[in-house]
Formats: sequence, C-alpha cells, structure tokens
Amino acid sequence: MEFRKTNLPEVVEIRIQPNVDERGFFARAWCQDEFVANGLNPSLVQCSISYNEHKGTLRGMHYQEDPFPEAKVVRCTAGSIYDVAIDLRKESPTNRKWVGVVLSAQERNMLYIPPGFAHGFLTLEERTEIFYQMSERYHPEVAHGVRWDDPAFQIDWPGEVCVISERDRTLPDFREL
Repeated sequence: MEFRKTNLPEVVEIRIQPNVDERGFFARAWCQDEFVANGLNPSLVQCSISYNEHKGTLRGMHYQEDPFPEAKVVRCTAGSIYDVAIDLRKESPTNRKWVGVVLSAQERNMLYIPPGFAHGFLTLEERTEIFYQMSERYHPEVAHGVRWDDPAFQIDWPGEVCVISERDRTLPDFREL
C-alpha cells in the first residue's frame, strides 16, 4: 500500500499496489503493521456500507466526541464520491481546515480520517456505494455533526447537492457548538 499525506497531514490517502497477472490483480487493502508504521490507528471494530441511489447525494458532516472518537477508513466500492474531512480539534494548528479527495471504485483509493475530524461526502455518480471501517462502535449519545455548507469551513463541493437528509440539512453551524 502507498500512504499519501494530504494538506492536512493526519488525513491520509491510501492507494493499493496491485500485483497484476493474466487473471487480473491481487492487492492488500488493509495491513495492521503498515498502518502502525505510518502512524495510523490500526484498530478496526466496526464496518458499515452506505448505498446512495442518486448522484448529488450528500451525507455529513459527522463525527463522534469523547469518550468514543473514531478513526475511519473510507473506500468507494461502486461509483465515486468527493470525500471531505474537517479538522475540529480545538488546539490543532489546522482547526477548521478541510481536505477533499475523490474516491472511486475505479481508482480503488481510500481515505484515512483520524479522530477529531468531521467526515462527509457527495456522490459524483448514480448508484454509489461506500465501505467504512471504523476504530470505534457507533455511539448515538456522542454522535454529532456540523453543516456541510457552514461558512466557517467554506468547503468547495464539486457539484450540486440534490439529496440530503433532514438531519444533515439541519445540523448546527460550527459557531453554535
């Protein structure tokens, strides 16, 4: 696997390194030792799938607070998304900064999002599926979010938001937290 730092150093794009032959290819998509060697949380306790029928579906920006913050590895298994992470750590020099990466089934790339970051995505194609691996179980009592269009972040989404849940549409602004 190849680990690429983004403009937020703790958010890492992960690319597989396929071994190709006449059958196709074989590649590792996760390795505990390589995650540790690259300073990433290797603990995986829950996996989830998000299926999205329509292009322009937005989910996010979600996070879990203490005592159950979570790291995530996000991979697009069908279609493509614009995946975004926002640094919400109060003492961080990159507080309120965000990074966006296109993840696609074709590229088979992944994004590692550490604890303390909000996460969300916009689908770029119809019938898009995302596979999540998380370091912590879902705890609704500490699950929160901020608005995807909050002016505090100025996220430059690459397309129109056509589908969004009522919950995500009415998440609070960052300054309200």
